[in-house]
Amino acid sequence: MSCYDTNIYKVARLKAGKTQEGAAEALGISVESLKAYESYSRLPPAGVVDRMCVIYDALYLAYQHNRIASGDVKVIPEIEVLDLPRASIRLINRVIQFAEKRRDRELLTIAEDGVISPEERPLYEEIVAELDGLIQAAMELKVAEAKEL
Repeated sequence: MSCYDTNIYKVARLKAGKTQEGAAEALGISVESLKAYESYSRLPPAGVVDRMCVIYDALYLAYQHNRIASGDVKVIPEIEVLDLPRASIRLINRVIQFAEKRRDRELLTIAEDGVISPEERPLYEEIVAELDGLIQAAMELKVAEAKEL
């Protein structure tokens, strides 16, 4: 199950072992506000999310919040919260696979004339998808590193 299948604020609070009342008090907000955030009736402001990250010991929550707050923007990839070794291995594997396919040289060839031709488009889209995977793995590593602190 993805961490986005349920409310991220509630999941972080429950993982921290906090009740709504205790969390609301620690966050300096009302229980009603917390309930609204945990039902997605309202998105919490950045300051509240910052405090949630600290109080719940869940720095990844900031990333998840930004992804949700961005709406339909697909620039921020969905990530899996991994431990540091798994996140490191995933990133290194993606880099090795990209290099072994010589995607850097293929991208240079496509970009050389400044135009992506219809014939080049499928390969270009494959390369961009692989780069998206690299970005995702790098973000997972960043979140894993923050989690370890």
